Amino acid sequence: MLQRSLEGSKPAHRFPSDTVRNGWRITLPEWCQDQRNQMTGPADDGELCVKMLNSGAPGVMLDLEDSCVNEWSHHQTGVANILACLRGQLSYYDKKRSRTVVIQPSSTVIFTRPRGLHLNQAGLIEGELVSASLFDVARIFFEIDPTELKHPLCIYTPKSESAEEALWWRDLFQALAQWRGLPRDYIKCMALVESHPLAFQMEEFAYNLRDHIIGLNLGRWDYMASLIHFNLDDPDWVLPDRNTLPHNVAFFQNLRELMPEICHHRGILALGGMTALYPSREDAELNTRALAILEKDKKNEADCLMDGAWTGHPDQNAIAVAQFPCPNQLQSRPKTASRYPNLRPEPVGVGVRTVKGTRAAVRTVIRYRHGVLSGRGASLLDGYMEDLATDRIYRLMIAQRVLHRDLVEIQDEKGGAVKHTPEFITRLFDEELDRLLAELPADASPEEADRFRRAREISEAMIVNGEFNPA
Repeated sequence: MLQRSLEGSKPAHRFPSDTVRNGWRITLPEWCQDQRNQMTGPADDGELCVKMLNSGAPGVMLDLEDSCVNEWSHHQTGVANILACLRGQLSYYDKKRSRTVVIQPSSTVIFTRPRGLHLNQAGLIEGELVSASLFDVARIFFEIDPTELKHPLCIYTPKSESAEEALWWRDLFQALAQWRGLPRDYIKCMALVESHPLAFQMEEFAYNLRDHIIGLNLGRWDYMASLIHFNLDDPDWVLPDRNTLPHNVAFFQNLRELMPEICHHRGILALGGMTALYPSREDAELNTRALAILEKDKKNEADCLMDGAWTGHPDQNAIAVAQFPCPNQLQSRPKTASRYPNLRPEPVGVGVRTVKGTRAAVRTVIRYRHGVLSGRGASLLDGYMEDLATDRIYRLMIAQRVLHRDLVEIQDEKGGAVKHTPEFITRLFDEELDRLLAELPADASPEEADRFRRAREISEAMIVNGEFNPA
């Protein structure tokens, strides 16, 4: 599908099949009617898991995917934490207050995001690989006792690229339920729309999972990475510096307006994505700015008739929840809705393309990869929460600027054009590595410096080798 797109056959709207023209509709269970905010974070961080569940958020998504390092010990910890959260048994010791913090009883819906279908798991069957998605879901499913849970097991399906993949998830959910003698529709799910092709097949995807699905979520950062990837051949799609793009840029906004129309027509929730700028309890100016941006962003999503959105910090919950009508907007439909909007509007008239932005991207991918090598799947960098999705965005943006260096102008501080040759990018990587090493504290271990050097090598190699898939 990606190769066809890069050869000129771009994803496009499908004419509705009979399956989506037959008036089907889903009845949303009472326990998940309110999902005005879902807090999300890495499942291998037990303290964060407890804080999210005690935040008052209507939903919490415990992540085994993009924000969790894809390494066995982290995965083991993540699964153990998820099972403890589902049982209400996870706790952590608060050193500042000298007390143990436990999960408080609440109606918060707990979702698990397994790894996607593009990843495999070794070690289960000798000499063979199995689907990481199958492994993750089955492992959690067979460890739970449904009678101990306050709601059915809820899964967040990631990285799907077509409606046909929904059939795989449907078959998995139903096979697992059958093996334990549970109703075939026992497992419920929400689905992330975070690949460009799936944006054209949302209704068909929901139809194929109609016995299980309760909503769609616009996974905006992976979606942006996918959008760049599927248009990597097109010089008109060289994006401005990431943090100069407005939250209502057309390629997001058109999809934000289409998703609730499809979801509400079929009786399921439509959720918005994550706001990247993070609040800070140490930096008052950053905190004020981050929460103001959050409020504006979530209000925009609510005005698009979304039913809720994602956040990553407990301080964001109250503001996010306040932007959306309670419990949802399922009965709301836009007065003028296009069933086939342009989902690939070129990013013209927004943001700027600068060497400063390229340098920031280089610096971020080095630091993100350093975090991964240090055991962190998500890192707070310059006030922004960066995970695998945003790392992909930066790597792709750098690759775009190199690929189309003769056609697209990137400006320096004086307004002069700087051609982004591979040699220029290597120079930026060298310079930013030197800066990062110089910024290390005097008592930093040699291993810390070595991790930065390794991170720099890996990051540039991934760009040079065209490694942009979400792995």
